[in-house]
Amino acid sequence: MTPSNKITFSRRSFLKSSALASGGMIIGFNLFNACKSDVKPSIDLSQLNYNDFNAFIKISPEGKVTIFSPNPEIGQGVKTSMPMLIAEELDVLWSDVYVKQGALDNKNFARQVAGGSQSIRHSWLPLRQTGATAKQMLINAAAAKWGVDASECSAKEGIITNANGETFSYGDVVNEAAILEVPENIELKKPKDFTIIGQNTANVDLDKIVTGKPLFGLDYKEEGMVYASVLRPPAFGEILESFDATEAKAIPGVLDVITIGENARNFIKKGYVSWTSIISGTDKVVVIADNTWSAIKGKNAIKATWKKESPLESTESHDKILLDLLDGTKFSTRRSDGNVKKAFAEADKILERTFESPFLPHNCMEPMNFFANVTADKIHLVGPTQTPAESAKVASALLDRDITEVHVEMTRMGGGFGRRLYSDFIIEATDVSNTIKKPVKMVSTREDDMTTGVYRPAIKYKISASIKEGKLTGYHLKEAAINGNMYGLIPNFFPAAAIDNYQVDTANYKSNITTGAWRAPYTNFLASAEQSFFDELAEALEVDRIQLHMDLLENAKNNPEPNIEYSPDRLQGVIKLAVEKSNWGKSKDGVYQGFSVYYCHNTHVAEVADIRMKNGIPIVEKVTCAVDCGIVVNPLGALNQIKGGVIDGIGHTMYSDFSFKDGIPQSNNFNAYQLIRMGQTPQVDVHFVESDIDPTGLGEPTFPPIGAAIANAVYAATGKRLYKQPYMSNMVLEKVVG
Repeated sequence: MTPSNKITFSRRSFLKSSALASGGMIIGFNLFNACKSDVKPSIDLSQLNYNDFNAFIKISPEGKVTIFSPNPEIGQGVKTSMPMLIAEELDVLWSDVYVKQGALDNKNFARQVAGGSQSIRHSWLPLRQTGATAKQMLINAAAAKWGVDASECSAKEGIITNANGETFSYGDVVNEAAILEVPENIELKKPKDFTIIGQNTANVDLDKIVTGKPLFGLDYKEEGMVYASVLRPPAFGEILESFDATEAKAIPGVLDVITIGENARNFIKKGYVSWTSIISGTDKVVVIADNTWSAIKGKNAIKATWKKESPLESTESHDKILLDLLDGTKFSTRRSDGNVKKAFAEADKILERTFESPFLPHNCMEPMNFFANVTADKIHLVGPTQTPAESAKVASALLDRDITEVHVEMTRMGGGFGRRLYSDFIIEATDVSNTIKKPVKMVSTREDDMTTGVYRPAIKYKISASIKEGKLTGYHLKEAAINGNMYGLIPNFFPAAAIDNYQVDTANYKSNITTGAWRAPYTNFLASAEQSFFDELAEALEVDRIQLHMDLLENAKNNPEPNIEYSPDRLQGVIKLAVEKSNWGKSKDGVYQGFSVYYCHNTHVAEVADIRMKNGIPIVEKVTCAVDCGIVVNPLGALNQIKGGVIDGIGHTMYSDFSFKDGIPQSNNFNAYQLIRMGQTPQVDVHFVESDIDPTGLGEPTFPPIGAAIANAVYAATGKRLYKQPYMSNMVLEKVVG
């Protein structure tokens, strides 16, 4: 809940709080009519001279404000929404704010990470406190110049006024304010007094995006920079044996052909590998050229021989392995309430279903790339990364350099979805620059991304429920995943505490195929499986599917020791809102509805999918999405996040498939891997639960529930259940059993 507005704040805590702000960014120019090419901002705020105030804020003599954003901008909008938090409490006009991307700064900033839908949640108080403290210091400085008590002064829209009506702009007193003692007590605004938070605010980079100005990693250039294209093993489990670069060196623009790998092997041997530093210890062939196209052509001309180092795995063998794991006994129990074994032994009926999902690549719009310039004095890194601090750590470890010598700058990212949490491409760029002693941009192709990347692990779930005398008595969830599903299942999510006898078990098969975080980790398929199962369970229990959820959530509320992460009340709230706004149960002829509800990334979401069947194919016409994410900082940005998550979820649920044969990915571009098309996107109606609770995540929570909403709608239309994704290519439509 929103805390008391009275905050005790020392200079040390002010700096620390600024450091804790996890996603600040820089507030932009006039947020004007960016789509009109002939419209210019009245003042070019980026060209003004600014005076330092603190790690986040600079103020010009004209009273204009620069707010630095320490966190990576991945398309989630934090470069707009997080500066809004500072600007709100600083009490300036949004049109007077300029946003600038900050570099990695471990001294002044913390959690410079884009991942887990946590930026706004972690920065809600620290950034507001930063703005409010700066405002009070400016007021104190003005009061001192006037010789009056600060309590007689107020500030609004960057202007400080005293009781006599005299005024100073922030720029008039910024130098004096910056050296004052930090006030011990500040007061944060109440939500009812917000003038920036809660207002639709355009993306601060919008003008640059639509006019093609440099923003992204692929845009970055430095004088003397060369380009690198890396030839990696074509199959997981292979290593380089030999290569012939004769044809590659003959291509115009190609400057050299080298190998890298020794530093990576030493890196691994020394034990520096972390979960973000996925890296192969094999030698890789690298083509250096004076342009991207020549580097790529040169790489394609390399004649390489590869040898098998470890088993070359296939999707067919993985399917059998995972099914065997589900039926086996080698599980780790993540949560066990009551006595599931006894409940199943005493049951009148047991409902058991298996749900399956494939590997999936990330397919960011902007392929992996990074700039590195390794010199005797510094390791300079620039590019799109979700984890800049980890990037610095692995670069310093790779070359055995002090981390203080590493300088990381972040560009805007053309997508991440978890792929840019990892440092493999940064390690390659660093290694290449160190080898050739030149600044270099490593650039991957779409084929490189899809065939030598990091994937969502293939996963299978077996879910069982025991029924006695028409009542649900037990619930058992088993997961089998390739390399484990990151940190395993989330055992304290719904329906934990809602069912007396409840157990969650996990098992994994260790594969040489690299897997990792993928949008909405852990839950992106789990929600589909569980909520599809609950729809079928309601039918087996002969109860209304909505009422089943509401009753189970009442059970959770009445559990004296629930040990859960979700809020039963808030889940009930989004269920009621989705049912109301979707006109649940009253759809038009030929329209079939499916329901799903889920909690993840600290946010509660319920969704209803409306579909029609055309020639036996489900067409998603509309999705009604009810969201409880606390206070909505930027409604326009929030809508974009929510709709994007729903549409992305539909696309991967319905169409995306990925497989391996003898260690080789069977799709290498979009001609063989389908993403959702514009014509397949439905209307998405979004409804927020009104709240004064602190904000939670939005980039990921609307993705997981949609798969089950579609599957349950298909059942309503056809009487058949969907158990395997992607639905359209597999179409495992099975009639209800028992």
